[in-house]
Amino acid sequence: MLLSAAAQRFAHHLDGVRRLSPATVRAYRSDLADLAAASGDVELAAIDIEVLREWLWKASQRGDARSTLARRTSSARGFFAWALDEGLIDVDPAVRLVTPKKAQRLPRVATAQGLDDMLRDAAAAAAEGDPVALRDHAILELLYGSGIRVSELCGLDVDDLDPSRATARVLGKGSKERVVPYGAPARRAIEAYLTRGRSALAARGGGSGPAVFLGARGRRLGPRAVYDLVARTVGPLVGGAVGPHALRHSAATHLLDGGADLRAVQELLGHASLGTTQVYTHVSSERLAAAYRQAHPRA
Repeated sequence: MLLSAAAQRFAHHLDGVRRLSPATVRAYRSDLADLAAASGDVELAAIDIEVLREWLWKASQRGDARSTLARRTSSARGFFAWALDEGLIDVDPAVRLVTPKKAQRLPRVATAQGLDDMLRDAAAAAAEGDPVALRDHAILELLYGSGIRVSELCGLDVDDLDPSRATARVLGKGSKERVVPYGAPARRAIEAYLTRGRSALAARGGGSGPAVFLGARGRRLGPRAVYDLVARTVGPLVGGAVGPHALRHSAATHLLDGGADLRAVQELLGHASLGTTQVYTHVSSERLAAAYRQAHPRA
């Protein structure tokens, strides 16, 4: 079987059996298509460890980031392990493939005071009663108040919210469902949007669907609009263009700054590995060290 044909079968497996997110499946498809092009789309059994190493070396020579190389290594390892299980190959050529270490970059985090000021401005705009301003205020409060991902926010339906308990049921990576709490400011902003803003937006689309957050045309809001909102409101607080993850990063860091348990933060964020959450301990430590250097007379 040609590598490209096997890769197609693998993509169907990821989508239909493992039910990975569309973005993850696209990444696997892209990486394996690149491998097929680099190797001349040979028979699957003709791929050995040297072919894989040359593929990654060429990618590094053309300037691919270490994070991209690490992802492609992971794609190859997952693909060939599956091919071995399926009996398509007798030997896994990727089992000895070493994953390049990613360069660790600490996430950019806004200060609590900066976010408080930004959210106060958003609340003032929402008080004017404009449906979009009401929606945007609710989005910002919920993203920061719960730390959910933009995909989880955009996927929310009205029935997923429990205002009495101030919780939201979200569908995370790998179709894993979890319930996350949010604070009183987010609850008030969401209630104001649902009672005074959402119906006006829904009317523009000829009726209301189940989505919580609607766009200007009354349809389910997409991630691009949320990216634009966060870039416009949070970007100035961190000195550059950022996406919705900036509020997720900030929520996690401020929780740890306030003494929250690392495993509780892991559960809130929906991280499969505690190691993913631990990056925020580094951010918190850096902030503590910076405060010490600035304030202590013997620093």
